[in-house]
Amino acid sequence: MTIEQVWTSHYPKGISAEMEFADKTMPQLLSETAKKIPDHIAIKFYQKEMSYKELDLFSTVFASSLQQTGIQKNDRVAIMLPNCPQYIISYYGVLKAGAIVTQINPMLLENELLYLLNDSGAETIVVYEPLYPRIQAIAKETSLKNIIVVSFETEKTVLDQAVHFEAFVEKGTGKVATVAIDPAEDVAVLQYTGGTTGLSKGAMLTHRNIAVNALQSQEFFKDEVTFGEESCLTVIPLFHVFAMSSAMNLSILNGSKNILLPRFDLEEVLETIKREQPTTFPGVPTMYIAITNHPKAKEYGIDSIKICNSGSAPMPLETMKDFENQTGAKILEGYGLSEASPVTHCNPPFAERKPGSIGIGLPSTEYKVVDLATGEKEVPAGEIGELIIRGPQVMKGYWNMPEETANTLRNGWLFTGDIAKMDENGYAYIVDRKKDLIISSGYNVYPRDIEEVLYEHPAVQEAVAIGIADPYRGESVKAIIVKKADKDISEEQLIAWAKDKMAAYKVPRVIEFRDELPKTNVGKILRRALREEKNITNKISEIL
Repeated sequence: MTIEQVWTSHYPKGISAEMEFADKTMPQLLSETAKKIPDHIAIKFYQKEMSYKELDLFSTVFASSLQQTGIQKNDRVAIMLPNCPQYIISYYGVLKAGAIVTQINPMLLENELLYLLNDSGAETIVVYEPLYPRIQAIAKETSLKNIIVVSFETEKTVLDQAVHFEAFVEKGTGKVATVAIDPAEDVAVLQYTGGTTGLSKGAMLTHRNIAVNALQSQEFFKDEVTFGEESCLTVIPLFHVFAMSSAMNLSILNGSKNILLPRFDLEEVLETIKREQPTTFPGVPTMYIAITNHPKAKEYGIDSIKICNSGSAPMPLETMKDFENQTGAKILEGYGLSEASPVTHCNPPFAERKPGSIGIGLPSTEYKVVDLATGEKEVPAGEIGELIIRGPQVMKGYWNMPEETANTLRNGWLFTGDIAKMDENGYAYIVDRKKDLIISSGYNVYPRDIEEVLYEHPAVQEAVAIGIADPYRGESVKAIIVKKADKDISEEQLIAWAKDKMAAYKVPRVIEFRDELPKTNVGKILRRALREEKNITNKISEIL
């Protein structure tokens, strides 16, 4: 595949817009790093440290333990853990055994877990001990045979249906039976999508998909990092595909120290930054919003961070400006999706950075914007359509969903479902998700357009716009707002302010103030949950 597109002209000499990828797996790349810097710290988890030599060895021992219990090639092993060393050991151990990692969100409840475990057919799960009762409650309705429990407590509780992680590892011989892996065909990870349009779908990411995506990112940022000298603050959860690639796998390629935190606690994050002085910090907009609004953010030495990758959700322009003004760090907004392992775009550190844009394609990544009606005609620069992508990081398909696969992968292209536009220089801009589009009085209203304006108001900390039923217009715009702690504004005042900033059909007709917004545990605002709430106050009749 030869890529000759306008965005490749932004690549400087020395950084490849098109790459040749060796057929290596992530475990092989881990072993290569361990040989180069065996004693370098790979993982820092509070007071505990693990070297690259130890990580490579421990994951091999875990792989042999899996094989001792009968795990074979292509068996699914679920991981349901917070960020911790055992997560990375398990992940790489599963891949070394030739099995398939099934990523599980630790926030899921029994009915959701039941679906994912039965859909994947997982027979083994590694689970955090406080979450074990959820698995215990549904185990008999699944195919689970092995439950491995991770506890951070010194005193271990007695388990009747499970085994502690340490005891499980002791079963291993440290010798892994050879498993023939075809990186391009064999699935490494089942990455379940959020299920926003029905049942969650398991994106089948091959060994090649995940290794290539880390290598693409490494090439893209190679002038910004030095092998063996960086440290990455990983607060975004590792079960999320963004963290898997941009925090865990990329850190291993770069020989970085991976500083793990199990959750985003603002004070803990800032204290960790002050103490550890990380050089990279992949995050989501809500994290940067929280840091920006901390009254003493500058005092924590956040300027140690060279690269702030922002992903998973759109970055409000005002947040970006505030964060950079306060800290001196730079945010590079990117884009990806589970179906692409996930990263496809990023604002380049080596060329113009365009706030509001997702940047340009990573090496060996093609993309275009096509018409919404047929998906067949490429639209001119500046016009809106659906973003489609082609590249070696694109998934093999959806697990046991041939119709969904055929609808999403067409003629080699991944149809993202995201409404986008591209400028004349090849920079892409996400306008919104197809399903988030609001149609009011026949006009297409894009929530992000409204949210960007609302974020400009000095009293607004967080904002989300949704469509609500309107008997006259079809839909009207409702905004849900979290105010800054030291600011106050009324619904009427904010609506009046918005009328001076945007077209009349875009102006929110209802504004609700809340103390917080529902979020995923990666920090992404759950717009779907807000749309589906049954108790939305209907104030439309008061306004008409």
